[in-house]
Amino acid sequence: MTMQKKILLEKQSSAVTLSDMEIFVFPELMYSLLLANLMSPRIWRWREDPWFDGIQKMKPYRRITRLKQFIMEHYAFNLDLDTWGLTTQIREVERFRMVLDPETLAQSNALFGYEGDKYYFDIDIRAHFGLDKYDGDTIPYWKTETVEAMDAFRFKPGYTMGAGECVSLSALYAAALHIVARIPLTDIFLLATPLHSQNFIILEDGILTNNRRLVTKKMWFNGTALSAQARRALENEQVTIVAHESGHIHRIYPRATINPAAFDRLGSRLRSFLVTGLTDEIIGNFLRHHRDLQKCFQLRWTVGGVEKYLPLEGAFAYENGCSFLVTDATREKLMAEVEPEEFSTTRFKSRIVLNDLESYIRTNRVDLEKPEDIQLLKQQFACECLREEMAMESLIRFCRVVPQLPDVGTKTFMSESEPLNITVGMTRDEVIARLESIRDRNPVADLAFYAYRDLTRVHSEPFLLAARERNPVFLKDTAEWSADQLRDRLNELEAESIYDEAGRLAQPDEVWNYRRGDGVEKALLYGIFLVQRNLATGVQLEIGSGQAKVRGGDFSAAWPTTKGLPDQMWKLDGA
Repeated sequence: MTMQKKILLEKQSSAVTLSDMEIFVFPELMYSLLLANLMSPRIWRWREDPWFDGIQKMKPYRRITRLKQFIMEHYAFNLDLDTWGLTTQIREVERFRMVLDPETLAQSNALFGYEGDKYYFDIDIRAHFGLDKYDGDTIPYWKTETVEAMDAFRFKPGYTMGAGECVSLSALYAAALHIVARIPLTDIFLLATPLHSQNFIILEDGILTNNRRLVTKKMWFNGTALSAQARRALENEQVTIVAHESGHIHRIYPRATINPAAFDRLGSRLRSFLVTGLTDEIIGNFLRHHRDLQKCFQLRWTVGGVEKYLPLEGAFAYENGCSFLVTDATREKLMAEVEPEEFSTTRFKSRIVLNDLESYIRTNRVDLEKPEDIQLLKQQFACECLREEMAMESLIRFCRVVPQLPDVGTKTFMSESEPLNITVGMTRDEVIARLESIRDRNPVADLAFYAYRDLTRVHSEPFLLAARERNPVFLKDTAEWSADQLRDRLNELEAESIYDEAGRLAQPDEVWNYRRGDGVEKALLYGIFLVQRNLATGVQLEIGSGQAKVRGGDFSAAWPTTKGLPDQMWKLDGA
């Protein structure tokens, strides 16, 4: 097999398993997952849910918030290390060596040594993700799920609804934004940093998806814990991949396929989204965000006709569980909630009066781009407990985040693909037909069918390679089992696939985790077990006459199948 064919096989099999590291190495897969979700009947059925009645008459932003609430109620965020099992850095480095050298991989991917900005060193990234309980070479697969695999989490012990990690949720959101909220694909950009994935939607001032939630520009600067969480990736990390209907750009690879004008549009709109002018409300939001600075401020308020003072951290504490805020027109209602004994009749000498700072900002229109304005503002921050220089630096960073997008100066833009041309108003059948028609001229569309897992539309070899090499969970759980024990257990599992349609198959660990599978899926799991445990050689899976039969040495098993696959024979102990 030539090197080119080996890389293509690895890419196609990676489209089946869709781990975070595979998407990092093969960035085309990010959009292929979105397209697989676009082809799925699951999200198209959302349109029939009463929750979306009348959505066509709503304005775009209202449609998106309606969709957000649906996702919030049906999906949980999952980053469990054990869901898809573990592998090792050594194994994966060797696997990808033909595509990417180990040094570059270590500098760019969180699973291979990257720790990002100082923020990630401070939190100890391995401990943050629970990797500290394993030796330094151990890393999780962190497979990204199709919408079907996300939905199937409800069958997994400990879950009551669907679930997925950040890449899964961003791909789900992007597909649903198009199908349900009728947002054109041209306005949706998928952004991946080494430790996170989210989408930027060009609508009004812009919208970010962040796992299950949405973040508007106003929310980005509101200083709450949720916005702080949403800000982490773009504040502290380089954007590794941008994926769009026109193509992608990757920080590492010199060739970019995204349309340059589309990338410029993203850069302009995203930079605008991440910058705000300094207002009295923003200064308050900044102090909400930086809780450590609140101890240096106080709020002046008239109580019973007398001016009194309240430590700012005390004022912000009353926001908890309340719809009123310190920083907007509801302040008066919030202050009415404060117990009278919490006010002091005497001004705290070491604290800045927030009201005076707000008045200064309203009057002077401070421009954080001008050094002279910054210098004058520093004087307003002067107090014994505050280091003005550090406070100003933090304020500027709060108001102006510069996204670390891939550098276009190092890229060669070269699109060799037929445009997707998937538009709002197309039906699901029309989307699938369009993707089918351009597979030979658009590699992303072709890979989408491998992510879609329809074995009537793709070669079986990549699917079988993924099954043999990247399903460690069931093998670990059955380490002490006999072949008979496993066959009996498979007989007990529900006789249904997580994929509703004919031709589409789950991988062995999906069968195992979700406790269900069609006969072909069960037979595949059983055959892989025989191969990996060295219990038989020449293991084969035969599909025909509504049955899937697996044979190897002295072992055999058979289960009924409704997948409608053509009669065929798969060799499971090698391609």
